[in-house]
Formats: sequence, structure tokens, C-alpha cells
Amino acid sequence: MRRAIISSDDFGLSVEVNEAIEIAHRDGVLSTASLMMAGPAVEDAIERARRIPTLKVGLHLVVIEGPCVLPPSEIPLLVSSDGQFPSDQLKLGINYFFRPAVRKQLAAEIEAQFAAFARTGLTLDHANAHKHMHLHPTVGKLMIESGKRHGLRAVRVPLEPSEPLMAAGTYVDSFGAAALRHWTRLLRWQARSAGMVTNDWCFGIEWSGHMTPDRVAALAAHLPDGVSEIYFHPATHKNALLQKLMPTYEHEAELAALCSPGFRAGLADSHTDLIGWSDLSR
Repeated sequence: MRRAIISSDDFGLSVEVNEAIEIAHRDGVLSTASLMMAGPAVEDAIERARRIPTLKVGLHLVVIEGPCVLPPSEIPLLVSSDGQFPSDQLKLGINYFFRPAVRKQLAAEIEAQFAAFARTGLTLDHANAHKHMHLHPTVGKLMIESGKRHGLRAVRVPLEPSEPLMAAGTYVDSFGAAALRHWTRLLRWQARSAGMVTNDWCFGIEWSGHMTPDRVAALAAHLPDGVSEIYFHPATHKNALLQKLMPTYEHEAELAALCSPGFRAGLADSHTDLIGWSDLSR
């Protein structure tokens, strides 16, 4: 039995991203979006989500390469004076694990992001983290603990199997991909121990920013049994911010893929049911 959750990250990053998410939900197969609570266009995203109640919204936790919610003066060990998390994943990972003072500020910021989501009045559909930082054992633990206090019941596990990618196009497995798959075991255990549901598989990692119509149509024909989350980064066009943060991403092609008849037909031909996180049972 094949089931798929079609989602988008970076809701609230820019108006162009928000526009694309609305279009992909209205005219395509997108059912859920993950909201960045300190994104430059978060208020626009919240307004759209309130206007479109069929679009399910979760939290896209930011603890790397993005803006914080708390005042920077309250979490100086985490962010720069202008409130930005750094991009050095290795250094952040070490600090989050080994420095108690850093962990204390990290816990406060994660709680603040969940609290900010709660103030929107939207139902918390799911949670994940920017750059999959919730795979870090400290971040995953704190996200799940804080999320549980705010009604979280579903967590993305970014486990991307290599076989469907090989069948759908050119792909060579790597040590990095294998290591990522290894860390997903701990995250899945953390989530399920807290009584939360997870997806079985996740697609959008290897082809991040390049989930083009041809690729996703081919992928749809080779989805494995179980629940697959397929996530995208769409935008109506590439503004200066998107060009700076993701210069190689094909945002407009990803929007086209979400609205592609070929993708929809591929899902139907493979007898894949489109579902949401709320359709999963504990």
C-alpha cells in the first residue's frame, strides 16, 4: 500500500514562496506546508493559511542558517547580533551537544518558535527542521519535548531510500547519504517514544531544489510501499533573497512539478493515495 504526503518547506520565507504554496495547493497536489516563524514573509504566510483552511501547516524549526524568534540579546550563544543562526553545521552540532549553556538557550528558542506558532491560532499539523537539524540528537529531543507541550503529533523522518532514486534517474549512493539514513533511526525512536507518528520514507533530499516535473513523474512510478513524504521548495520566481540563499535551486520548476499532470498521473498509476499527517494513526 503506497501513500504520499506532498509538502513544501520554507513557508514564510518570501511572498514568492507563499504564492507558490497557495497555487500548488489550489491547482496541484500540495497538501501541507512548514512555516518558518521568523521568516521575512511569515505574516503573509499566516494570512494565507487562515484564508485556506484546507492547507495544513506545521512548524519548520530554524536552528541553523536563518532568523531566530527570541531577541538576539537573550540567546547570544546561538545567534549573531542581527538574530541570524550561523551556517556551520559541524560547529553548531558540537556546541549543541557539548555546551550546557548553549543547550539552555537552544531550548528557549525552540520553545519560543512553538509558542509563536501557537499564537497564530493555526492547528499544528507536524514539525521538521531547516536543513534536517532535528536529526541532531539534542535538537530532536528538544523539538519533540517542546512540541509535545504544544500538541505536536507528527514528525518528519528524512529517510530517503536509494532504490527508487536509482530507478527514477541517475543516482549513485554515497557515504553521506548512508550516514544520514543511520541517524534517522534515533529520530524515529525519539518521536515514537513520545507517542508521535512518522513517515516511513522521505523524498526531496538528494534532489533538493531540483524536484523537476520529469523527475517527480518518474519517482511517482517507483515509490516504495508505506508512507512517503515528498517535499518541495517552490516559488513563483527567484527574488534576491532566494538567489542569495539557494542560488542553484529551480524554484519555479518545483512549482511546475507540483502542478504537473504527469506527477498526478504517475501517483494515480502507481496506486498511491494522497494523504495528510492527520491520516496517520499512532
